[in-house]
Amino acid sequence: KTDKVPILQLGKLRPRAMKGLAQGCKSGRFTSLGDCCDPCPPGYGVAVPCGSSNTECEPCRENGTFSSSSSATEPCQPCSRCPVAEACTPTSDTVCALQCPPGHYLHAENGSSSQCLPCQVCGPGYGAATLCGPTNNTVCQKCLEGFYSEEKSDSAPCLPCRLECHEDEVMIRACSPVSDTLCMDRELQILKRTDGDPRKEHPKKPPLSESEGSASPNNSSEFLPPLPDNSKNIIPVYCSILAAVVVGLLAYVAFKCWNTCKQKQQLAKARAGELGASPEGEKLHSDSGVFLDTHSLQEHHPLNKGKGLSPRLYSALPPHKQEEVEQLLESSSHGKDWRCLASQLGYEEEAIDTFGRGEAPAHTLLSDWAAKEGATLEALCTALAGIERPDVVENLTGPAEASSVV
Repeated sequence: KTDKVPILQLGKLRPRAMKGLAQGCKSGRFTSLGDCCDPCPPGYGVAVPCGSSNTECEPCRENGTFSSSSSATEPCQPCSRCPVAEACTPTSDTVCALQCPPGHYLHAENGSSSQCLPCQVCGPGYGAATLCGPTNNTVCQKCLEGFYSEEKSDSAPCLPCRLECHEDEVMIRACSPVSDTLCMDRELQILKRTDGDPRKEHPKKPPLSESEGSASPNNSSEFLPPLPDNSKNIIPVYCSILAAVVVGLLAYVAFKCWNTCKQKQQLAKARAGELGASPEGEKLHSDSGVFLDTHSLQEHHPLNKGKGLSPRLYSALPPHKQEEVEQLLESSSHGKDWRCLASQLGYEEEAIDTFGRGEAPAHTLLSDWAAKEGATLEALCTALAGIERPDVVENLTGPAEASSVV
């Protein structure tokens, strides 16, 4: 149990209170009655601060708390916890056995544990006011006017600036917290024109007088003029590159259009050759007064029946015939509709779902398939037979009505 005792009962451990300001007060604090507050000696901490009555002290606990100085305000402090070299006493803190490596210091967290932390590094414009030690971190301070620090360091202080340049030098930059005064020799070659310089020689300015030199030390007499800006010469190069890109795009578009027209002409020639091989077609073309649908006549011609449907393209069918096929595929109630046909023709599920979002999915499917190479009636009939739709095959292979216009 810790006993709280008035300071006056500690006998010789404490001096008697001296009353009155004239006699002086060691603690610098006074009671409400004007008496000097007595400080607690080392090994004792403040239990009740001085106020209406004098200070009351209590002894620090062994290996628990300590007080290493005389104070009228500070209580006993907790002992540091770390690898112990010397144990804590009522008058001294624990001496830790842990030694931190260079560039680190021992940091105590809430008085309960300690760890080594890297010393703080002062940046440019700041110097080390207090160096990093075994138990204390670096204290950085901003460089005052007339001092500078150009490096990052945990030990370098702010250095005094160079006050002025010599008579044969020119000040290039004044001192700042992050850099020293910069001076340059007046006779330095980079400040002069050389004989081999291809640019025109500019007349030199007369040397500065002593009064002019002292009035404006920052002025230099022989700096080279700025080089001409050649960035504008790059603009024609950019324009030429852009023009080449545009011409290339136009050539590519023209080539694609020409290729498309060529394919259409080849398809038209193939269809014209197919019609020209039919005797009925030749006979009908020779009669200038009557036009018949040669596609319909060619469907039920005996030669075509013997050859099969392989030469015929689906896109060559009359529109009403295509519409009949599309209606049959969309009106199926047995699940063998246009979706089943799309799978048979090799379409992926994602493409089939895309066709299904339209108003006429069967028309979209057959139009897309007809644009591919090998989209013949024979291939379509084979796919329809594979999904067991003989009714659609019969519609495709059956005779079509011929229409005539006189």
